[in-house]
Amino acid sequence: MSKLKNPVLMGTIGGAQGLRGEVRVKSYAAEPEAIGDYGHLHAEDGRSFEVLEVRETKNVVVVRFRGVNDRNAAEALNGLDLYVERDNLPDDDLDDDEFFYADLEGLEARDADGKSYGTVTGVFDFGAGDLLELKGPGKRPVLIPFTEWSVLEIDLEAGTLLVDPLAAGLVDDKDEDPSAPFQPKKT
Repeated sequence: MSKLKNPVLMGTIGGAQGLRGEVRVKSYAAEPEAIGDYGHLHAEDGRSFEVLEVRETKNVVVVRFRGVNDRNAAEALNGLDLYVERDNLPDDDLDDDEFFYADLEGLEARDADGKSYGTVTGVFDFGAGDLLELKGPGKRPVLIPFTEWSVLEIDLEAGTLLVDPLAAGLVDDKDEDPSAPFQPKKT
C-alpha cells in the first residue's frame, strides 16, 4: 500500500473484544458506525484493513476486520490509528458551517487588516469545544477557540481563516490597563 496523500483519521483501535478477532474502536466519524463506509482503513505503517462488520456499543464501535480472526491478532492492533484518503469522504454531506479537521490544517489565520497569526497545525477537542492550534514562524503554538466569534470566515480555496484577534485571545483589549484596579463601567 502506498502512503495516503491526504489522510483523515477515522478511528483508533482499543482492546480486543471477545475471542473471534473483534476489536473496540473509538470512531471519529459523525456517525460512529459509518467508520467502514469510505473504503479500506489504513495504518501509518502501510497496512490496510477491510471492515467486515461494525456494531455500536455504549462508547465505541466493535469492528471485525478481514484477516483478524482471533484474540491474539486483535490484541496486536491495540492503539493503532486508522485513516482513509480525504477524497473518499463525501463533501455534499457537510453543512455550510461544517468542515473536516484535515481541511482546516494548513490554513493561514489572518485578521481583517491582513496580519498573519500563523497557520493551523492541529484541531483539538478536549471536551469544551473545538480549538485550533496556530503556529507562526519562530513562535510557540497557541490555541484559539473555533467559534463563530473568533473565526469569522473560512476560505478553503484561498487557504485562509479570517479571525477576530481579540475574540480569539490573540491580543489584549487595548482600552483596558491590566495593572489598574477593577473599576465597574458607568452606564
